[in-house]
Amino acid sequence: MRFIPVVILLVAGLTQAQTNQGATPGSPQENRAQALSQSGSERIMKEVHHELVLLPYYGVFDNLAYRVSQDGTVTLIGQVARPTLKSDAENVVKRIEGVERVDNQIQVLPTSPMDDQIRLATYRAIYGNSVLSPYGLRAVPPIHIIVNQGHVTLEGVVAKQMDKQVAEMQAKSVPNVFSVTNNLRVEE
Repeated sequence: MRFIPVVILLVAGLTQAQTNQGATPGSPQENRAQALSQSGSERIMKEVHHELVLLPYYGVFDNLAYRVSQDGTVTLIGQVARPTLKSDAENVVKRIEGVERVDNQIQVLPTSPMDDQIRLATYRAIYGNSVLSPYGLRAVPPIHIIVNQGHVTLEGVVAKQMDKQVAEMQAKSVPNVFSVTNNLRVEE
């Protein structure tokens, strides 16, 4: 299953009060309502992103993404290695002004010593590679390594297509890995 950071912007329609004020499609009142709704959604998106990135235990072995709908619902998706990170993410998003509801669909990965070994070995293989090592210098490295029962999924963003291919080759070289799914996106 592929999860990538997804943001949906939906523009609110006219309220009954605006209709009674004579707002017609394309009128200044309708345009202002759409702009307010859009700017509110954009603000919520920025704040959700900011809060998730600042979570203390969010790291390279976790993948968090979200969707924001026009009714103020934030849907959290992704995978986390620590169960507390799921509830931490929900709690920080709930406190954001304008968020009416949080639908927490984050998957907590099963605890497994073998998966832990694969995580560390994959981390060393990817960030120890001379081509990819500069990515490891960031606070939260952009290549996330998700391991679920021996299956590795790479999530995140890289600068070049070659970096994406090297990351996949490095992950495939790790012992005990059953499969590698490369969902890395190339920055345009």
